[in-house]
Amino acid sequence: MRRRGPGSARWRSWFGFEPHGHRSEPWGWRRRFFESGEVRLALLSLLSERPMHGYELMKEMEARSGGMYQASAGTVYPNLQQLEDEGLVRMEVRDDGKRVYSITEEGRKALKEEAPGVERIWSRASAWDDWRDAFSPGGAEVMGPLMRIARAAFRAAARGDTAQVERVREVLRKTGEQLEKMAPAEAKSTGDDVD
Repeated sequence: MRRRGPGSARWRSWFGFEPHGHRSEPWGWRRRFFESGEVRLALLSLLSERPMHGYELMKEMEARSGGMYQASAGTVYPNLQQLEDEGLVRMEVRDDGKRVYSITEEGRKALKEEAPGVERIWSRASAWDDWRDAFSPGGAEVMGPLMRIARAAFRAAARGDTAQVERVREVLRKTGEQLEKMAPAEAKSTGDDVD
């Protein structure tokens, strides 16, 4: 039987989420941003771009998730220490006292072996970034009306024939276009073209 509704592959693609091995939350939301071992991969990936200190790494992880994930020192520094112990990163203390981490050749090899996992991490971060506006103060203000529109659209589509469903889709498409015209051009995300 083909699964429909929240959690189906089509819905997951609309909302930018992929299955992730354990029971997912509604619409593919996750309880945790990173699965086991993924923080290490994210840190290695970021360090492959340039050397950074711990605070920079935390801020970069937050930025890549649109602010939806905020790494803590209790997560980042133990992972950096473990990566250093394994010879995948090295740390040096600058003149200003900051500990700067850089990836080693062994770290680059390990990162290359885990390329699909790294791609999944940043794809997921991008999906979270696409939804950051929903959690802004303005987004919270429109959530009630949005849910009423969604409920009305579901009700109209469920109680109608194919022609009715197409009329509902057309109303929603036009509404989406009008709202997109109100958003700044740089705020448009890659998943906005899905209908």
